[in-house]
Amino acid sequence: MITWKNDEELFALMRVELYSAVIGDILDKLHYYHQFLPYRIQPVKEHMVVAGRAMTVLEADAFEELSAGQNAVMQKPFGLMLEALDDIKKDEVYICTGSSPSYALVGELMCTRMQILGAAGAVVNGFHRDTKGIVGLDFPCFSYGRYAQDQAPRGKVIDFRVPIEIEGVRVNPGDIVFGDLDGVVVIPRSIEEEVIRLAYEKATGEKMVSEAIRAGMGAKESFDKHGIM
Repeated sequence: MITWKNDEELFALMRVELYSAVIGDILDKLHYYHQFLPYRIQPVKEHMVVAGRAMTVLEADAFEELSAGQNAVMQKPFGLMLEALDDIKKDEVYICTGSSPSYALVGELMCTRMQILGAAGAVVNGFHRDTKGIVGLDFPCFSYGRYAQDQAPRGKVIDFRVPIEIEGVRVNPGDIVFGDLDGVVVIPRSIEEEVIRLAYEKATGEKMVSEAIRAGMGAKESFDKHGIM
C-alpha cells in the first residue's frame, strides 16, 4: 500500500515507484482514454522525470508589428510570461500550449527561474532552446525537441492558471502531470488518489511477473496467474 502525507511526498514516491506506461494503463481501465500528451513531447534527456501539479499557461502567436493594438497584454514583450514564471509554486509544472510550433516556448533562463522557485519541471507543446543550459541545470524539461528561434517577436502568453487543451487532452490547473522517457500523461485531480494507488499495485505486480518470466514461466501461464502483461 502506497501512502503519502502531502504533495512533496507524493511526487517523490511517483518519481521512484511509477512510470508513464503503468499510469496510462490504469487510466484506460478507469475509462479515461485520452490522457497522454502528443508523442512528440519528449524529455530533453532520457533520465528526466517530471511529477507535479499543472500550472497551465496559454500562449498565442503574435506579430511584433501589431503589438501596439487594442489588447494591453499584447503590448508587453512576452505578454504575461514573466508574471506566469514568477507565480510558479513548489512542485508545479509549467505546462504551455496554444501557439504554432514555429519557435521555442521555454529556455534556460525560464527554467532557471522555475528551478529557483521549486518547480517540478516544464512541459511545452512546442520546442525548447538553450539545450546545453537546461541540461546543465538538470531541470526536467519536455518538448518537441531543440529549436533556437525565439518566441519574443512571435508569441505571447495571454493567460495562465486556466484550463488548456493539448490535442484533445484537457489539462486543468492542479491536475497531476507525470512524464518520463515514454511520454507525458495527465491525471485529473478528481481521480488522482485512485489512479496512483492502483498504478502502484500494478507496478508492484509487474515486478513479480517479470521475475516469474525470467525464471521460465510462460507468458500465458503468467497472465493467467497474475492478470498482468
